[in-house]
Amino acid sequence: MKTILFNIWAICTLCCLTACNEPGNTLKFAIASDFHAADVPDGKERLAAFIETANQEKVDFIIELGDFCRLDSASQVFRNEWNGFAGDKYHVIGNHDMDRYTPEEYITGMQMPGRYYSFDKGDFHFIVLDGNNLYDGKAYTHYSKANYYVNPKMRAFVDPEQMAWLKKDLQSTDKRCVLFSHQSIELFMNNGADVRRILEDENKRAGFKKVVLAFSGHNHSNYTKVINGITYMQINSASYVWIGKSTQTNKRYPKEVNDKYRLLSRSITYTKPLYAIVTLSDKGATVKGVKAEFMPPTPKDLNLNDSIGVFPLTSSIEDAEIEF
Repeated sequence: MKTILFNIWAICTLCCLTACNEPGNTLKFAIASDFHAADVPDGKERLAAFIETANQEKVDFIIELGDFCRLDSASQVFRNEWNGFAGDKYHVIGNHDMDRYTPEEYITGMQMPGRYYSFDKGDFHFIVLDGNNLYDGKAYTHYSKANYYVNPKMRAFVDPEQMAWLKKDLQSTDKRCVLFSHQSIELFMNNGADVRRILEDENKRAGFKKVVLAFSGHNHSNYTKVINGITYMQINSASYVWIGKSTQTNKRYPKEVNDKYRLLSRSITYTKPLYAIVTLSDKGATVKGVKAEFMPPTPKDLNLNDSIGVFPLTSSIEDAEIEF
């Protein structure tokens, strides 16, 4: 009888040890930003590469951080590629997603639950924010049909209604929280300090490092910053960097391509699509990014600096190890 009980104890102990070390305790997702799929000649191929990798990696979900594609019939091919991922899929609204549409039209067309929302996966709570609001000192107005081409100090706000929702949403969960936004909370949002204060106050209230990570796009760059214990990571564009002046694209593409895709004249495309696979556990996050080159003429060929303003000029998403 003692032998039988010992064997049962040993089997149970072994099962416990195996379960405790089981990789199933991790959560994995694929993230990309700023495809601008309709505005580059290989937008479909870049998106297809992202979806193929997500399927191969068997991620739990995919997410894109805005400036994705339009809702017209010519862009249906990009939405079809996106839907080639069988699992859960999430969108963030970007400023250029509002070039031709109202937020209501875009949310409906992309089958989003709202302009901001949250969802749970495993041991994590994910929050999608919408920084596409104008503020003139009196009232907040959402981006709609390219109305955001105004003084930069009036752009990129999180509205009060959303701020109140964010506080309640954070308090509604005991899970660790990861945020997604198009504009960066730490550098680009004009009221980013107010958003960060909500995140930091929640960590104090909860008594542990509850809000751990915030991903953003928009700036077509790559960097990682830690502010008061929360890590902020900028996800580079999947396609190109905007230079804002001539980039000698006549040497990069033939005339018929440049004529069709006018954005290229002030941009430099990457030799392959950029995206990342993020693995989360109770210990931290592992980010595995894609590294590419600039299509020549490169920034060096054009005598450009290694940054555009405060944003690094780079053709990669660097790997990162983030401790919680």
